[in-house]
Amino acid sequence: MTTRILFPRLLIVSATLFFAGAAIAQSSEAEPRQTNPTVNVNGSIRLETEPSVANPVEERRLRTVTPIVSRPAPIVPAIILTSRFDQSLMTAMQSHLGASYHFNRTGPDEFDCSGFVWRAFQDIGLNFQRGPARSYWATMPAPPEGEQFKFGTLVFFGNLSHVGIVVDEKGFYHSARHGGVMYSPFNEYWLSRIDGFRRVQADLVTPAASAKPRTTAKPATVATSVEENNEP
Repeated sequence: MTTRILFPRLLIVSATLFFAGAAIAQSSEAEPRQTNPTVNVNGSIRLETEPSVANPVEERRLRTVTPIVSRPAPIVPAIILTSRFDQSLMTAMQSHLGASYHFNRTGPDEFDCSGFVWRAFQDIGLNFQRGPARSYWATMPAPPEGEQFKFGTLVFFGNLSHVGIVVDEKGFYHSARHGGVMYSPFNEYWLSRIDGFRRVQADLVTPAASAKPRTTAKPATVATSVEENNEP
């Protein structure tokens, strides 16, 4: 009696397991879940579905790269100077690059335009009266024809309100209201504002022993005129 009952049930269980296995094989390809057949005590089949272990998915997030902002290096003109005097003047001007602008100052860390010109020549032992740009224009001679853009020439702008030192026909050094001591090219802006040129007299050169290093000494005369109203 028992054999008659169990035999059909075993056939049913075997057939069910076969079809269930085939169904599981097909569903496992489509879904990331596993189905496990379980035989109850009474011989019936119960399917238990368990979630499979999902493969970890790497989330790639866009990295925000903050650009490093750096200040551009000061422009230094490429020029070959053969004269020792010119080389000394170039060194003196470049030694003040980056100094800030301040009206009526002659350095060493702050300059107005005429104060920078005065200090650059003082640094190499060339002495003349400190004053506003207009005073340099009034007391110094004009350069010979064709030498306006010769190294060391003073160039004046904006109705004699601003002065700088010529490097060559490409640019000049000066102390600008916005930017301090810098090299600027003779672009359209500056060329359209040129008033003229002057040369510092060579007979004002003092003996080498009297040339002094950069100091905070006050100028011999205090400038009383307002300068540099034309700067960008």
